[in-house]
Amino acid sequence: MEESAAANDPARLAYEAFASIYDDFNHLNDYEMWLGTLLPELERHGLRKGRLLDIGCGTGRAFEPMLRRGWEILGCDLTPAMLAEARRKFGDAVPLEVADIRALPVLGEFDLVWALNDVVNYLLEDGDLTRALAGMRANLAPGGLVLFDANTLSLFEASFASGDDEGMSVGDWRWVGQENGVEAGATFEAQVSGGGIEPHAHRERHWTADQIHAAMAEVGLEPLTALGQREVDTRVLLEQPPDEWLHYKVIYIGRAAA
Repeated sequence: MEESAAANDPARLAYEAFASIYDDFNHLNDYEMWLGTLLPELERHGLRKGRLLDIGCGTGRAFEPMLRRGWEILGCDLTPAMLAEARRKFGDAVPLEVADIRALPVLGEFDLVWALNDVVNYLLEDGDLTRALAGMRANLAPGGLVLFDANTLSLFEASFASGDDEGMSVGDWRWVGQENGVEAGATFEAQVSGGGIEPHAHRERHWTADQIHAAMAEVGLEPLTALGQREVDTRVLLEQPPDEWLHYKVIYIGRAAA
């Protein structure tokens, strides 16, 4: 994607507006709890501790749990303002790159390449998912794993099609869904407003399991598992089979096909 087009990308514009309050808005997101569930699942598929490429790293909320576990991390994101927040927090401990997942350069060989917390749902156009997965595969070390999540229809119904979402609204910041209903494969919009930020839109696309598996096959990624994710009390549960209405995310794990 050309730089001029990337600068006007809806996701980049949204997170440029969101960056200054992002950590406060998402302060309840417990990455230690989440990764404490995800990493054992990855280890069951042969994960080796080493180098992590965190695509769509944002303000670096996943860095600290991984640094504590001894990982070497490179973070990249489409939005310079989000990376500025990550750099303020972590200094030189984590190298950071401005990069678009749809045109991802080869940044090295990584034992784990992930795109977490809605990254693929911000890919709106046909072909975007295939381009993103191709870039992820190109950065894998031999035997490395790819991990990404995709939001389900249940989440879109709760957060994009129901007006003011109390679960997503924090303090005087409001997250207001703009849609009347949900449909598989559709694109959805929510408006975010409140103190310290310009009102702005978040647009996300629902990707079906068939679309995701087709894109993985096209770029030479072997799917290892797909797990539905939900939270019960303070626990993150990963379950099979994934269900668009029971779970709020589907977790996909893959590796380079032989």
